[in-house]
Amino acid sequence: MLLAEIISVGTELLFGEIVDSNAAFLARELGERGVTLHRKTVLGDNLNRVSEGVALALSRADLVIVGGGLGPTDDDLTREAIAAVMNETPAEDPELLAWLRGLYAARGREMPEGNRKQAWLIPSAEALPNPVGTAPGWFVRHGEKVIVALPGPPREMQKMWREQVLPRLPLPQRALVHTTVHTQGLGESNVAQLLGELTRQANPSVATYFRKTGIDVRVAASADTDAEARALLAPVLDDVRGRLARWTWGEGDATLAGVVGERLAGRTLGVIEAGSGGALSLLLADEPGLSGTMPHDAAVTQDHRRLITLGLTPVTLKEQGLVSEQAARELAAGAREHLASDVGLSVVVAASGEEAGLAYAALDTGTAQYTASVNWPGDPAQVRERAAVTALGLAFRALANPAQGGEG
Repeated sequence: MLLAEIISVGTELLFGEIVDSNAAFLARELGERGVTLHRKTVLGDNLNRVSEGVALALSRADLVIVGGGLGPTDDDLTREAIAAVMNETPAEDPELLAWLRGLYAARGREMPEGNRKQAWLIPSAEALPNPVGTAPGWFVRHGEKVIVALPGPPREMQKMWREQVLPRLPLPQRALVHTTVHTQGLGESNVAQLLGELTRQANPSVATYFRKTGIDVRVAASADTDAEARALLAPVLDDVRGRLARWTWGEGDATLAGVVGERLAGRTLGVIEAGSGGALSLLLADEPGLSGTMPHDAAVTQDHRRLITLGLTPVTLKEQGLVSEQAARELAAGAREHLASDVGLSVVVAASGEEAGLAYAALDTGTAQYTASVNWPGDPAQVRERAAVTALGLAFRALANPAQGGEG
């Protein structure tokens, strides 16, 4: 078993000014290759703390990946920290320095003297080429252990990881297979309760993850060969599918908007949103396969006069209010009729105020209507996103099986 730790270096990461997407990427990459990740650490730009962090990680893990801190400025300290841990002195590498100077010269610029530190190496380090940046990485061997230093910009880091690091790593000779099951309509604790003892076993492992479109369940198995791993995975995956069948909308790379598009089966979709800030339309627009078919048209507004022209009746607006089931029904019908679509979908949301968190969605096929509601507090962005996902979940269920769509 190969044990790994990730150290992300940068005060901006420590203070939350930048989201640490690099560590998430590396964690997925390691998991898919059978490497066991024990810890992820974020450290500010401080030489002593980074040195201590690398030394401690190296004492516990076979592979230590340090991200960031390879720039040319005084607060880029990853090289110095690794050199201190290895008790080695960095020195300029002539080939790296020539490459850096050439990089600037090719762009008609003179290399700042501060960039010379990016040409440093220690005796136990091998330089990792960076074709899309100025910061070479380091691949450091310490007996049977390895320290990898990668640049912070994600584009540079990911390219270097795939092209330079992976071919050099002593990866486990075990196969790892996994499948992710997507659910919608249940909280994470409810999903965990349905899965019961499955979440407590080690191999295959069953884990739950919160996503904006619902709760994902990742089932993974490892074995000496791919065939053995798949045979180990199959019965547990079938068990998970059976327990969650009522709430499952897809697996793997599927998206909720994508499966809704498939179930439209060529029919056009009209969308009316009130109070959601266009969150539903954005989810639909982010699905590349829906171009030209969905949404057929969309209206995003809170203007009562505009909504009345789209099917909302003044009586409903006065007696039940905009954020009501009846208003959602009328607007779903209006989305189909006034936007000249085969299917109408609406969502009305109270993102703030006394009713904050309340939302209704409705779907109209011309022959039947289906509704769903959600009422859960959160900040306005969370409320809008949750309402949009509720509307997509309603569309998925109603278009697949009218009996499960909602109230007719």
